[in-house]
Amino acid sequence: ERYDEMADHMEIVGKSDGELSVEERNLLSVAYKNAVGSRRAAWRTMTSVEHKEKSKGNDENAKYAKEYCGKVESELTKICGTIIGLLDKNLISGASNGESKVFYQKMKADYYRYLAEFQDGADKEKAADLAESAYAEAAAVAEKDLAVTHPIRLGLALNYSVFLYEVLSKP
Repeated sequence: ERYDEMADHMEIVGKSDGELSVEERNLLSVAYKNAVGSRRAAWRTMTSVEHKEKSKGNDENAKYAKEYCGKVESELTKICGTIIGLLDKNLISGASNGESKVFYQKMKADYYRYLAEFQDGADKEKAADLAESAYAEAAAVAEKDLAVTHPIRLGLALNYSVFLYEVLSKP
């Protein structure tokens, strides 16, 4: 699985002139989702290991788990920052139709949500605020331009609700 390389290549495609085709847009999404997905899973696993080791009194092992979490967090921060930058600088402004605008705004919100999942304090609050803003913007465009049964609009509703429940702890 070479999603990091795929993400690097799709970043170049995203920076090229012109709007991405639906296929290119989907490849961009798959590349970044998988590059981040494995790291999110690793972070959750290592966070759990850290807590278990602490509860057993194995401070040395808990320290190793925490160090590894820090490494994964820095990788996640870099990848999320790259795709958010690409979306902000190139893709959102170049989107010519409602479907593309919603797709990119949802993507932006998702990557801010991923940051908010592991950050603390002011960083978490900032990422959560930016995610909520992007989800709200995507929802406004979706309401206007996409049918209620459109797959991108449905995906937006699902991810927005996950964000509200998991990050903001709103039932």
